[in-house]
Amino acid sequence: MSKSVYEIVTERIVGEMEKGIIPWHKPWKGGASKFNRVSKKGYSWLNSMMLPYAGEYASLKQWNDLGGSIKAGEHGFIVCYWNWLDRPTGAVDVNGDPIMKHIPFLKYYRVWHISQVDGVEPLSEDKLKLNDIVEVESAEDIKNTYFDREACRLFVERQDAAYYRPSDDTVHIPLPGQFGCGEEYYATLFHEMTHSTGHSSRLDRLHDIAAFGSENYSKEELVAEMGSAMLSSVAGLDIEKTIKNSVAYLQGWLSALRNDPKMIVSAASKAEKAVEYILHGAK
Repeated sequence: MSKSVYEIVTERIVGEMEKGIIPWHKPWKGGASKFNRVSKKGYSWLNSMMLPYAGEYASLKQWNDLGGSIKAGEHGFIVCYWNWLDRPTGAVDVNGDPIMKHIPFLKYYRVWHISQVDGVEPLSEDKLKLNDIVEVESAEDIKNTYFDREACRLFVERQDAAYYRPSDDTVHIPLPGQFGCGEEYYATLFHEMTHSTGHSSRLDRLHDIAAFGSENYSKEELVAEMGSAMLSSVAGLDIEKTIKNSVAYLQGWLSALRNDPKMIVSAASKAEKAVEYILHGAK
C-alpha cells in the first residue's frame, strides 16, 4: 500500500528531528516596516516600539537634504542608540599605559515621518530592494480557493511579522519579495493558513491555546508547521528548501512537548484535517 503525502511528510519531519538541532533562520527579510529613508535600514525593536507609524523616517537634516521641509507644528519622534565613552580605571598595564574601561550610555535624536514632510514623495515599492518571487500557479490556486471560500481575510504587506489573528479572523504575512525564494513565501503563508483552520467557525482547534510558549501553544505550532509542509508538498513545491528550517523552528518548542510521546501522531492527524479543510472545505 503506497503512503499518502501526509505520511511521507510526517516521516520526513520526524527523521530530521532525530538528527538534532538545526539553526533556524527567519525566512523573510526584516520588512523594515519602520525604516530610515536614506539608509533604507529598519529601526531596532526598541525604536520601532516608540515610532507610531509604519513607513519612512529621517532626521531634519536628511529631509532637508532630500529637498523636503517639516510641516509647521509637527514634532519629531525620539530614536535611541548606544554610544561608548572611554574612561581610565586608575590602573596601568605592563607597559605603564592606563587601562581604560568602556562605559555605555544612551543617546537619542529626533526623526520625522514622511507624512510630516512637504516636498518629498514616499518611496515606491520597487525601490525597497525586494526580491523577485515568481508565483506558483498550484500554490496560488490553494491560496485563492481557501480565501475565496472562507470569511478569513488575507493581508500581504511589507512588515516584519507573519501571524494569524483569531479575534478578527485575519492572516498577515510579509510581501513575497521579502522572502529568499518562493518556497519560503508559500511555506509561511501555508503555516498561517493552517492556524486559521483552528478558528471556531472551522475546526475549532484554538480554544485551548493559552499563553505563548505553553504546551498547547507548542502543539499548535507543530500542527501549523506540519500543515505547511503538507500543503507545500501537495502544491508540488521543493520542500527541500524549507523543511530543514521548519524542523529547526519546531525544535524550539520541543521542551514543552518532551513528555508527550503521542505528540507527532496527534499533530500529524490535526495537520491532515487542516489541510483537507483548506483544500476541500467542510464535509
